[in-house]
Amino acid sequence: MLKQLLWLIIWGVVFGYMEAAVVVYLREIYYPEGFAFPLVIIEDRILLTELLREAATLLLIWTTVSLAYKRVQSRFAAFFVLFGFWDIFYYISLKLLLAWPENLNTWDILFLIPAPWVGPVWAPVLVSLGFIYAGTTVLFHNHQNSFLTFDRGFIMMEIFSALLIIVSFMIPGSSVLDQNTPTDFPWILFLAGFLIGIGIFLYTVYRHGHTDRQW
Repeated sequence: MLKQLLWLIIWGVVFGYMEAAVVVYLREIYYPEGFAFPLVIIEDRILLTELLREAATLLLIWTTVSLAYKRVQSRFAAFFVLFGFWDIFYYISLKLLLAWPENLNTWDILFLIPAPWVGPVWAPVLVSLGFIYAGTTVLFHNHQNSFLTFDRGFIMMEIFSALLIIVSFMIPGSSVLDQNTPTDFPWILFLAGFLIGIGIFLYTVYRHGHTDRQW
C-alpha cells in the first residue's frame, strides 16, 4: 500500500512541476515583467485552451487513480491525495522557477471553471493539506479492508462546505472580471467551509466507525 501511495505522490509532484512549467511559458508571453493584477486580456482561443487544459488535468488525475484502485471509495481518496500533492508542488515549483509567490499571502488565479477563482496562496494550500490528510486516512482504512460509511448526510455537508470555499474564491474572482485588483478575501467564509468539511470528516471517521460496504 505504501509503495502504491508513494508512486502516486511522485506522480503528483512531477505533474505539479509540469503545471508550473506551463505557467512559466504563459507568464513569459503575457507578463514578461512579472505576474501582477489586473490581469492581461488574452485571446479567446488561448482562454479556451486553458479551460480545456484544466478540465483535462482533472480527468487525467481521475484516470490515474482509477487505474491504481478498484474500489470507488479508494479512487476518490486517492484523487484527493493526488490533487493535494499536485497543487502544493505546483507552488513549490513556481517558487523554484520564478521566485514566486513572494509569500503565502500572495494573490493568485486558482481556477477558471466556471468563472475565475482568486485567493491568497495559503488558502488552496490549506485545502490541499486537508485533501491529503483525508485521502490518506481513507486509503489506510481501505488497505485494512475497513471501508468507511459515508451516508447521504455526510455527502451533503461536504458539498455544502465545498460550495462555501468555492464561493469564497469566486467573490474576489468577480473583481478580476472587471479588470480590478483583488484586495479583500472572505476568509471567514473560507474557514467556515474548511472547518465544516474537516469537522464532518473527523466525526464520521472517529465516531461512526466503519463497515465492509463496497462504496
